[in-house]
Amino acid sequence: MILSSVTESSASIEIRLASLDDLKALLVLENKSFTGDRLSRRSFRHAITSSGSALFVAKRDESELLGYALLHLRQGTRLARLYSLAVSSDARGLGIGKLLIQACEKKALKKGKMLLRLEVSDVNHTAIALYQKMGYKEFGHYDAYYEDQTDAIRMQKRLRHAGDEQTTRAMPWLAQGTPFTCGPASLQMVLSALHSDYQATPDDELEIWREATTIFMTSGHGGCHPMGLALAAKKRGLSADVWLSESGPLFVDSVRNELKKSVITRVHESFAKQCEESDVPLHYTAMPLAQLIDAFDAGALAIILISTFRMDGKKSPHWVVMSGYDEHCILVHDPDLDDDKKLPDDPPSPLDCQFVPIAREEFEKMSRFGQSRLQAAIVLKSQ
Repeated sequence: MILSSVTESSASIEIRLASLDDLKALLVLENKSFTGDRLSRRSFRHAITSSGSALFVAKRDESELLGYALLHLRQGTRLARLYSLAVSSDARGLGIGKLLIQACEKKALKKGKMLLRLEVSDVNHTAIALYQKMGYKEFGHYDAYYEDQTDAIRMQKRLRHAGDEQTTRAMPWLAQGTPFTCGPASLQMVLSALHSDYQATPDDELEIWREATTIFMTSGHGGCHPMGLALAAKKRGLSADVWLSESGPLFVDSVRNELKKSVITRVHESFAKQCEESDVPLHYTAMPLAQLIDAFDAGALAIILISTFRMDGKKSPHWVVMSGYDEHCILVHDPDLDDDKKLPDDPPSPLDCQFVPIAREEFEKMSRFGQSRLQAAIVLKSQ
């Protein structure tokens, strides 16, 4: 399908989605354009066939490949990422890069994305100028990001509601070290943001889990109980308030075995008693989103329980940190780097896990877990 076309001299330039017939030409262009960080045949094939990506090509008379642009669409969020852009040296000055970027923006909008992000080498002044001209603004920097050790500039563009301003908090991002320590990793991010002298270590991540675990859950190891995380936070010098939409034992309906149910219940009751003894406030009501934003504006940071179903279809409980907001979205730091929808030779990137925009109405749905529609948040402040 031809998405757009322009006329250059007597030849027609067309922008369309790539097909498997383009693989050979894509590999040739990739090898000519980059000396490192190259996409493989397998990655191009995956991008062409995956619903989580869109690969656009620019061709002249359907015979000559002039350029390509690869777009990633993060499921369950309003975020898209321009992962790679290449234009043939024979086609410079024809506006191919602009056409490919516009195609990516249109696709992202069609998929309901509000924000398009990219990374560009800080020595690629031509590309930086193009992005700036098209409305992209710098919002971050990564040292030695590429294989040749050059730095990357992070840029982004609001695809709709361009006048909206985001309110964010400077916060380090940390990856969870195991499949079951999203809670500890989230708490470590908050500790690092609120306590400049806190050093996040893998050992403390496991220690927090040991202090906060429910012991059992659906399968394998248990996750972290909100009360347990609050107690771990207070032990490390933070003030913690726990907001729960229900007062009974949490996650009991995630297991069938009666012994596991009994253990989860006893752990819950122990945490509740410890919170009372440690003066950790327990609010048995869901924290309204407006109140969560007010707390953020007042300097607090919140760890929030979400269901990952809209992101990976797994219906797993998962802890994230609220890192900002705007009129339409809640932004989160997600400690989970595991993404089955990544390209085969594209390792998971922290760039996809920071300030992730989730539409407010979607966030309201994601922040309810299980049959009981449990809502849980831990609001943390410096003491």
